[in-house]
Amino acid sequence: MSKLENRPHTALLVVDMQIGVIAEAYGRDSVVKNVEGLVAKARREQVPVIWIQHGDEQLVRGSDLWRIVPELTPGDAEPRIEKLYGDAFEDTGLEAVLSGLGVGRLVVAGAQSDACIRSTIHGAFVRGYDVILVSDAHTTEDHSEWGAPPPDKVIAHTNLYWKHQTAPGRKAGTVETKDVNLGMAL
Repeated sequence: MSKLENRPHTALLVVDMQIGVIAEAYGRDSVVKNVEGLVAKARREQVPVIWIQHGDEQLVRGSDLWRIVPELTPGDAEPRIEKLYGDAFEDTGLEAVLSGLGVGRLVVAGAQSDACIRSTIHGAFVRGYDVILVSDAHTTEDHSEWGAPPPDKVIAHTNLYWKHQTAPGRKAGTVETKDVNLGMAL
């Protein structure tokens, strides 16, 4: 039901599952396993998998920290989008890739819940996409020493508010990995 005409397809967006991003993330191994399952499911169902990689002074392009975690291997034909900002749409070719694939619905997983995940799901939603956040397939680090809640609370809060996100002509929501249906509308 997205606001994007003639874009009936779904894509799995895997955000920043990079060595340097999730090395100390809450529930890292469980989230990686869930993302791995989502990628396998998308490939079986011939749903596009789009890989997002953040770059900055700590995540230098091509460095070990910049690379996707070894448990996850992007396919040769799967698009990779490099970004410099939290929102994966900002100053990247993501919109062109999704348009070319006829995608109007995104299923999102990755890191970090309180930064690039939040920015990207909001960025997609305001651009007219339907957006599902996989509630047990995103994570963040512990930033409580700077005043943030503990990571489990950040993840829970992100899921809570995204579950109830609404806007005219678009749908949002959350779903657990085991319940993801890549072929059906929201």
